[in-house]
Amino acid sequence: MPQLTIDKIEYTIMLVKLFASHYHLTPVQAYRYISRYDGVGFIERNYGVMHTLSFQEMVQGLSDYCHRKGGLLI
Repeated sequence: MPQLTIDKIEYTIMLVKLFASHYHLTPVQAYRYISRYDGVGFIERNYGVMHTLSFQEMVQGLSDYCHRKGGLLI
């Protein structure tokens, strides 16, 4: 597997875990929520920029994105 793919996977896992912690969810609940509102696609499409920002900024950015797509967590 190419290193960039591994990096994206590891980044996504860490971001989901931090999102879960921030919103007091289990990682599975967080992943389902993020997935339901296209957050995984958002991470995939924007990884090039996202990985240069702090995780705190990205948890908030991911939350904002999911909220715009119909999610209720803000």
